[in-house]
Amino acid sequence: MKKGVGRFIAGRVSTILDNSISPSTLRFYSSHSPPSSSSKLFVAGLSWSVDEKSLKDAFSSFGNVSEVRIMYDKETGRSRGFGFVHFSNENEAMSAKDAMDGKALLGRPLRVSFALEKVRGVPVIVPRLPHT
Repeated sequence: MKKGVGRFIAGRVSTILDNSISPSTLRFYSSHSPPSSSSKLFVAGLSWSVDEKSLKDAFSSFGNVSEVRIMYDKETGRSRGFGFVHFSNENEAMSAKDAMDGKALLGRPLRVSFALEKVRGVPVIVPRLPHT
């Protein structure tokens, strides 16, 4: 998350609490456009039978796939149902996202979006909003 975004959200929550606005009226929207210069896709809804090779094969028709990673459960070794596909450039990632979002792979519809940067070392504070 960028530095100013956290302050913006905290400011909006503070305004809600100060003005007694119902929290249910606040909506956050995110852009479907890629973060600045992103060629990494987040792919969710993977079947347990999908492996790195089949995921790479499914996305390689859109461009040069430089890396594929499926996340696995440490205890069971079973797929957690999501992974990441890295393309060599943004345009390839954009066309793959547009084409593959909602398409079925091995019987399950995929949910494809641009991956967010991993934020480390930054505390995430989520204020509790009073129920009205």
